[in-house]
Amino acid sequence: MLIGVPSEIKAQELRVGLTPASVQELVNHGHQVLVQDQAGYGAGFENSDYKNTGAKIINEASDIFNDADLIVKVKEPLQNEIEMIRENQILFTYLHLAAAPELTAGLIKSKAVCIAYETVTDENNRLPLLAPMSAVAGRMSIQAGAHSLEKTQNGRGLLLGGAPGVQPSNVLILGGGVVGENATIIAIGMQATVTVIDKSSQRLKELHSKFGDSIIPLQSDEIDLKKQIQNCDLLIGGVLVPGANAPKLVSKEMISSMKRGAVVVDVAIDQGGCVETSKPTTHADPTYTIEGIVHYCVTNMPGGVPMTSTLALNAVTLPFVLKLAQKGYAKALASDANFLAGLNICQGNVTYKAVADDLNYEYINASSAIN
Repeated sequence: MLIGVPSEIKAQELRVGLTPASVQELVNHGHQVLVQDQAGYGAGFENSDYKNTGAKIINEASDIFNDADLIVKVKEPLQNEIEMIRENQILFTYLHLAAAPELTAGLIKSKAVCIAYETVTDENNRLPLLAPMSAVAGRMSIQAGAHSLEKTQNGRGLLLGGAPGVQPSNVLILGGGVVGENATIIAIGMQATVTVIDKSSQRLKELHSKFGDSIIPLQSDEIDLKKQIQNCDLLIGGVLVPGANAPKLVSKEMISSMKRGAVVVDVAIDQGGCVETSKPTTHADPTYTIEGIVHYCVTNMPGGVPMTSTLALNAVTLPFVLKLAQKGYAKALASDANFLAGLNICQGNVTYKAVADDLNYEYINASSAIN
């Protein structure tokens, strides 16, 4: 199969779909790989690294989209990329369609086969291709929040871990999943006071078993969320409904009740955000202030550490890329129900129910769509 890796063109997105080591593996299996000129540069990979593993360097993205059977990216395609995607071409990348109606409409029109990293599952119904980037984003959320708390960033002027004789800052983490767990690791390391809220008592027990008394675990249906938000200095939004828009757990009224200069980091912004006042931002202009509260809502947080993120992502995506290349999409998906869960759009049909429901499209069963 001919596999194409275009450069990412989203603002400040420096990750790349395949590393040279991944290209080597594909070439070893008899496939051809086209990589756009300097596609890996921001993640630390030179054109020569790709050439040495058997890739062909292509100057223009249009040539890659025109020739490749399978496009491997990191972030969702932007409008000029959507226009280059061909009927029956396989697109394998993060899509987050429920929060992107224009993107969804464009991919439906393209009649391509669009497989989303973030909805591929495993035997335990976890999200193995989303997990590494959720881990990175969770860890970065505390770094970003700590920086945003500085007075020069319009924050409260607090050091997250306090100082001798000064109480540490209060960090409130909504969601105890991969984002929340990794945010907790860094927040504890920075000696903050950490509260984790989740709806699952079992998950809270797991987190308490791991972190002990370093966290305050609270079940969401047994607390006054507004009061918890009022008392925090840094709020991390890490809730997820797979493939669907994130629930708006934090209202504008709750935000208004926070201390002046408190910080919100909405990691769920890729799926629309879990805070009513959240709106997408970029690494170049990451924050804005509403009601005196600093909001950090960068939609591609792991893009800020592209080398770490690219290596972590390829470690989990490569087996699936190989499966697509070896078998073609129909056989690859039909033979693996967990991989089939990643199919969001197929030849003009919406094949992921949460996307269809959120955007009011007819839902077509994925198994039916590939037969």
